[in-house]
Amino acid sequence: MIVDFKLPDLGEGLTESEIVSWQVAVGDTVKLNQVIGEVETAKAVVELPSPYAGIVTAIAHEPGTVVEVGEVIISFDVAEPGGAPNTAGDGNGASSEPAPKRVPTLVGYGADPESSGRPARRARTLTIPALSLAPVVESAAQVQADRPRSTPPVRKLARDRELDLTQIRGTGARGLITREDVLAFAGDLAPVEGIAEPGSTSYLPASGNMAREVRTPIKGVRKFTAAAMVQSAFTAPHVTEFLSVDVTAGMEFLARLRTSREFADVKLTPLTLAAKAVCIGVARQPSLNSRWDETNQEIVTMNYVNLGIAAATPRGLIVPNIKDAQTLGLHGMAAALGDLAGTARSGKTPPTDLAGGTFSITNIGVFGIDAGTPILNPGEAGILALGAVRNMPWEYQGGIALRSVMTLSLSFDHRLVDGEQGSRFLADIGTMMADPAMALALG
Repeated sequence: MIVDFKLPDLGEGLTESEIVSWQVAVGDTVKLNQVIGEVETAKAVVELPSPYAGIVTAIAHEPGTVVEVGEVIISFDVAEPGGAPNTAGDGNGASSEPAPKRVPTLVGYGADPESSGRPARRARTLTIPALSLAPVVESAAQVQADRPRSTPPVRKLARDRELDLTQIRGTGARGLITREDVLAFAGDLAPVEGIAEPGSTSYLPASGNMAREVRTPIKGVRKFTAAAMVQSAFTAPHVTEFLSVDVTAGMEFLARLRTSREFADVKLTPLTLAAKAVCIGVARQPSLNSRWDETNQEIVTMNYVNLGIAAATPRGLIVPNIKDAQTLGLHGMAAALGDLAGTARSGKTPPTDLAGGTFSITNIGVFGIDAGTPILNPGEAGILALGAVRNMPWEYQGGIALRSVMTLSLSFDHRLVDGEQGSRFLADIGTMMADPAMALALG
C-alpha cells in the first residue's frame, strides 16, 4: 500500500519549512521513527522521523525547497499489515475499521494514543514461515549506516561523473555531501573558507577569480530573526541604561567554585552568575518579567522565569530559554546553560525551547564588546547585555587599584517598566555581580 507523508505542523503555528537534507533515497527500506531527513523552520533545524516502516517510493521535493505545511514530501510502500492508516469507509463517511495504531503525527512523537473511544479489534497475525524480514531490515540498516550522507540529485551527479561518494568530504549540515562538494572534487569548483559566514565553505570557479559579491538567501532562522527584531524595535518603546561594576569579588568567587569538587562537572562563567542574579532580580521587580497583551488590553506578570540566552549559531541568532530557571541553584543553572549552548551549536534546538521566554540575557562580552543597546526579544519586557570583564584602574578602598570591571546594559519596554523599576533592577544585578554574597540578602 502506498502512503504519503505530509509536512507536519512543527509547532508555533509555522506555515512552511525548508527541506535541508534527505537521509534516505528512493528504494531505501526504513524503519518506524528512523530519521529520514531534516527541515528548517523559521526557528530551528528539526529532524523528521519516519511515521511508517516500509520502502521509500518517491521524494517529492529536493533540498532547498520551501514546502507548505500539509504538502506531501515523501511516499512509502508499506508492506506490513496495519503499517498505514486505513481510509476505507462504510459508504456513509465513517470508517468500517478501528483507528490505526500508528499515524503520522508531530515530528518526534510517532503514534497517537491507543484509545480511540471504542473497543479496538485485535489484529490478525499472518504467519509465513518461509519469509523472514529480520535479515532484510538488518541489511537495510547497515546499508543506511555505511552510505555517505547526500541527496538523490547529488548521488546522480556523482554517478554521472563516475565519482565515489565515499572519497568526498561533505561540508553540509552533519557532513552532508552537497552538489558543490562533488563539483569541487571533480575540479570544477575551488573551495574558499568563510566567505558567506565564519566557518562556512563557499565555492568559486576553479580558475580562482574572486567573486565580487556573495548572495545569501534571506530565509529560515535569519528571516525570522530579522522580522522579529523589526517588530520589537517599532512596537515596544525601548529604554537602555548602563552600569559599570567592579566584579573582582564575583570573579574570585567563581574561581573558588571551579576548584571545588561540587562544581567540577560544570562550566562557571560570569553568565552563570548573571543568570542567577536575574532570577532573583525579577522577583524583586516583577514588571521586568511581564508582557503587554494588546488583544486583551492587559499586562501579564509571570511568577516563573523562562530565561532566554541569546546564542549565535551558523544559521543566525536564536534565543532558546531555560524553563523555570528560578527553581535552579547555581550548579543547576551552570548545567542548564551548558546543555543549552551545546544544543544551539549543533543546530538541534527544538521549537519548544525557543517559545515562551520571559526575560533574556545576551553575552556580548565574549566578543570583546563593553556595552550595547540590545533589542528586546518580542513579547518580553527586558533584556540584559553582559560586557567584557576588563582589568581597569578603579577607585578601591580610598585609592586607585587595578580591578576587574564589567559594564551591564539593560533595555526594557517603557510601557511595562518605569525608569525607577528598571534602575532598581539593574542596581540589584550589579550588586550581586560585585558581591555574590548579596544574593542571599536580596533573594
